[in-house]
Formats: sequence, structure tokens, C-alpha cells
Amino acid sequence: MTQRDLHSDFLRADLFLAVGQPIEAARLLEPLVAAEPANGAALELLARAYFGSAQLARAEDALTRLVSMAPSDGWARRALARTLERQSRADEAVPHHRVADALGAA
Repeated sequence: MTQRDLHSDFLRADLFLAVGQPIEAARLLEPLVAAEPANGAALELLARAYFGSAQLARAEDALTRLVSMAPSDGWARRALARTLERQSRADEAVPHHRVADALGAA
């Protein structure tokens, strides 16, 4: 996959997510993230697609990777906390909410 293809797929996935088709967005993003595992923007978009399609275990995995890549990413912390809550794991969400609060994340 060329850089141009990766960028085009990222933009298409962003569009699919914007129009409420998170499963299609995830389908495009999975090979992109596999090709560029350190691409935080693609990983974040994939996490949003998984969350939006209620693929919570996959969302948790992607968000955990984001948090490990950038521990001070308040958005990723908040999203991970919400993902854990949706899986009835509120106790595990608390520390992530606290960090997100400390970072000023909405």
C-alpha cells in the first residue's frame, strides 16, 4: 500500500465515520493501522469507529495502545474510560477519568 493509498483510505474512513458508517470506516482503517502501527491519527480514528459500532473490546485495545503511545492524551484517556464504562467496568474507568480531568479533557 502506498502513502497515497493510505492517505486516501484515511480520508475515506473519516468521511464514513462522519456520515454514521463506523463499520465501513473500521474496515478501511484496519489495514492502514496494520501498515502504520505508530500512526496515532489512524489509530484514534479506528478507535472512534470501533466505539461507534459498539465493538467495545476492539475500541478498548485501540485506546489502550493510544494511551501507551501518548499517556498525556486526555481525549484517549476519556474515551478509554467511557469504553470501559460501557463494558460495565466503571472501577477500571476511574483512573482514566481522573487523568483526563487533570489534563482538562472534555
